[in-house]
Amino acid sequence: MSRIKYYYDPKTCKYERYKRSNWDFALNSLGFFSLASVIAVIMLLSFNYFFESPKELMLKKENQELTLYYQLLEGEVTKLNHMMGDLQQRDDNLYRIIFETEPIPGEMRNAGVGGSDRYKEIKEKGLKQEDLVVSLSQKVDALKRQMYVQSVSYDEVTDMAHKKEEYWASVPAIQPILNESLNMLASGYGMRIHPILKVRKMHKGVDFAAPKGTPIYATGDGVVLSVKTVFGGYGKHIEIDHGFGFVTRYAHMNEFKVRRGQKIKRGDLIGTVGNTGSSTAPHVHYEILKDGKFVNPVNYFFKDLTPEEFDKILELSGRENQSLS
Repeated sequence: MSRIKYYYDPKTCKYERYKRSNWDFALNSLGFFSLASVIAVIMLLSFNYFFESPKELMLKKENQELTLYYQLLEGEVTKLNHMMGDLQQRDDNLYRIIFETEPIPGEMRNAGVGGSDRYKEIKEKGLKQEDLVVSLSQKVDALKRQMYVQSVSYDEVTDMAHKKEEYWASVPAIQPILNESLNMLASGYGMRIHPILKVRKMHKGVDFAAPKGTPIYATGDGVVLSVKTVFGGYGKHIEIDHGFGFVTRYAHMNEFKVRRGQKIKRGDLIGTVGNTGSSTAPHVHYEILKDGKFVNPVNYFFKDLTPEEFDKILELSGRENQSLS
């Protein structure tokens, strides 16, 4: 029940009852509701400041999960980049060497995807994890570009393979002796200590140390170019013309199993390991000439080796030691 108010009227010398008008009532009501609204807003803001709403908690949890997924995806993209790097290395250092084509330029593999600001739309959205999203998008676009370039490269290599079936069979692509343990490679291609002169000289092939009588095999299809015996130098040796500019030489042999002019296939027995000519121990000295120039035979040992074995024999051949002939 509202309180009744009075006021003293000097004209009548009496206390008169105060009568409130509708305007007074409206002002009082407005003031009350204004004060109540201000207090409510302050309480709501204080509550929201100190306590998170269920919706905010849900969004916060969802944001944390999305961040985790983005990080996992970024890790997967990094792994894919490593795999792509392995494919590119094999493409440049193996397949294109086989077909004697130039490696794909690095600037082509790593070219940008174009556009002054390709990720402008993402940046304009004001995402909380903007840097993470943009970084992941950039990596994905770069990977897509590299995959496209690699796909085109493999198309080229496939086309060359189809056109060069005979070439494949003729390339000297295996080791001349069985070397499953990879420990028979005694000396590699390059500058080595000469076993007799004891000075550094160019070693134009690779030496496989093996017991006398160990079988020696042709490393590619071809025709026996020569079967010779000399008292120094290569001693008993064979040369095979594989075509396509390839000639292989097998030196310091003990005996021959083929004759001049004979057609042979990769893996055919052509002779045995010996110690003839300028040799200090039983072994086979193996050379490859391409278009009349000596090349490193190890680069062609791709037919009978896994990638891991190839890496190992490449390391062994790179050690600068003393040759056997």
